[in-house]
Amino acid sequence: MRKFALSLLAALALTGCSWFGEDADPALWAVGDDDTTIYLFGTVHVLKPSMHWFDEGVKDAFDASDELVLEMLPVEPERMAALVEELGTRGGPPFDAHVQDAAASVGMAKGAIDRMEPWLAAATLARAAVRKAGYDSGEGVETRLARAAQDRGTPVAGLESAREQLLLFDRLSGAAQTAMLDRTVGELPGTRAHLARFIEAWGAGDAETVGVEINRALDASPEVADVLLTRRNRRWADWVARRMQRPGTVFVAVGAGHLAGKGSVQALLTERGLTVERVAY
Repeated sequence: MRKFALSLLAALALTGCSWFGEDADPALWAVGDDDTTIYLFGTVHVLKPSMHWFDEGVKDAFDASDELVLEMLPVEPERMAALVEELGTRGGPPFDAHVQDAAASVGMAKGAIDRMEPWLAAATLARAAVRKAGYDSGEGVETRLARAAQDRGTPVAGLESAREQLLLFDRLSGAAQTAMLDRTVGELPGTRAHLARFIEAWGAGDAETVGVEINRALDASPEVADVLLTRRNRRWADWVARRMQRPGTVFVAVGAGHLAGKGSVQALLTERGLTVERVAY
């Protein structure tokens, strides 16, 4: 329940793959000056435990950091459940047959999806497909980083609260939510192969392929792309630029789609006159 929001641009993509025991070297960037370094790391919200990524350059950067900043602060399951109930439920008629069939295909009980707003129905279908494929958010990158920070006593902050993140979806127009749901339903049968490409690219540090794969969900509508990617990238680039004015070392971990493709956080920082470099390791 903790990541129902997941920044849906990842949630809609995540289903089965089979990287068993393989080493991964995901992309890592750094923005720095004389007294400040901010690492930018793109995350995957669910993985299998056999994928080894938290080592080498990523671990070195994390260990050197004074603070961990996540897309969203971890929140207690009970609190997240209450927020989802508040913002994601609806009255009205049942969804069409194609949505009902999709829910049945991922093991949802008959009628369970009908009380959900379309954005929540889309997220729930995607998450159910993830679980059916054997993945768990407990093995996701953010969860691992948060545990490591807690073990080290490293402060953890969030760019968004759980409520703020859920409201991004809840405030989408009805047409945009419906387009998101239809896109999710249409892509469910191919999600295993889709995630295989995504995870392979992420583990190889191929940021551009990551951007293509993970942001396909945003093709649902221009509104979805604007709200879930473009505006957030701008806000987060502004945050990084402001944080550069204070000394220290910060490890920032956000969904990999925000650090890839046109309009990425790195591109926006470059437009602001900051130098962003890929970390070689």
